[in-house]
Amino acid sequence: MSPAPGQRATVTEPAGAGHPADEDLRALFGQSIAVFALLTGPTHVLETGNPAFFATLGEGRTRTGVPIGELLPELAGQGFLDLLDQVYRTGEPYTGRDARVVLGTGPQAHEMYFDFTYEPRRDHTGTVIGIRVIGVETTQVKHAQRLVTKHRALLEQIARQAPLAEVLDGMARSIESLSPHGVLVSILLADPDARHLHHGAAPSLPDFYNQAIDGIATGEGIGSCGTAAHRREPVVTNDITTDAAWADFRDLADAAGLAACWSMPILARDGHLLGTFALYHRTPRTPEDIDLALARLFADTAALAIERHHIEEAKRAAEASAKSALEELAKTVRAERQLRAEAEQRAEAAAELTARMRAAAAIQANRPHPEHCQLGGAAGCTEPAEIKVADSWGASAWGCPAHVEEAILNVRNVFIANEELGGLDAYLNRPGRR
Repeated sequence: MSPAPGQRATVTEPAGAGHPADEDLRALFGQSIAVFALLTGPTHVLETGNPAFFATLGEGRTRTGVPIGELLPELAGQGFLDLLDQVYRTGEPYTGRDARVVLGTGPQAHEMYFDFTYEPRRDHTGTVIGIRVIGVETTQVKHAQRLVTKHRALLEQIARQAPLAEVLDGMARSIESLSPHGVLVSILLADPDARHLHHGAAPSLPDFYNQAIDGIATGEGIGSCGTAAHRREPVVTNDITTDAAWADFRDLADAAGLAACWSMPILARDGHLLGTFALYHRTPRTPEDIDLALARLFADTAALAIERHHIEEAKRAAEASAKSALEELAKTVRAERQLRAEAEQRAEAAAELTARMRAAAAIQANRPHPEHCQLGGAAGCTEPAEIKVADSWGASAWGCPAHVEEAILNVRNVFIANEELGGLDAYLNRPGRR
């Protein structure tokens, strides 16, 4: 006779078809990494379980003889107790794949994934008297699948040259979602001289904290990140309140609710510093191998993203420099063409003035000192002929001051020929010249 719902009971199975099978399962799963447990009655009283089962439940939960819902109250609302009721009621087994279960409460809560089977246990009459629970934890497989998916997405972002800030922010959020321990990620970027670190990404840290450490120096004893950058090796601070490197930042960390920090340098392929990658925790904590492996993986990915960013920046700078050089060359060519055009204009003017002088020289043979300027060209000039100029070929002419200056400026071999003026100096300093 089955116990009433809610009643605690210990059921002794009669000898029959079910009993030897349970004994065999106990033997098979005794030291297995697979989870195995026997539940009895409609309230699913835990009769026994293998070490893997109790290890999954956590410390302080090794009791037997109590309903599983009482031993694990957090299962309420997650559907597992309802499935046990269903299997007990219908006698039909149930198999779940990659089922997510959250064990523990508050800060101790953590998610796990299982492939599991609920099998009905029957007495010799075929009546369901309990349930066998057989499961294999798939948490690491599930996390690995999520890790591969997120990591591939980051690599695709880098390949399509997404902005560095976008890549680093996505990376930080990915790690925070992958970690089962409530980690907070910070990525700092190094100056070219590797003497200071600046904000790169930290989506879950308070703004006041990010602002306070933006521009932090690298050096021994300057927090976990400054020290890791200086040493070029990981620095693990399990408890910020007792670590000497945090003496100047302890109050800041306390205000931000940070208790542990593991920092890893981000290094380029040639070994120079690109930045730091830090994992913060709200409680003191020592890293496990999987934590450090995850940090190394993403630190290498961050290095790839940052190096790619630097390459693209250098490429853009080179392109801008080349564009500027081409613009300067074009400006120089335009200036040279302008100078050449002006030179040609001066040459034309010189040729025209030379022709005027020779024409004037021919006229002057009959009239040594003309009344009007002879250098006005086809339009003529009615100004008085005041100054005599000549060239190296012996041609000479009289002109007004304006046309004489034009001739001196544009015809290379023209000079003042007036003996009475006393040469060029006297001409330049003549009375009445403005």
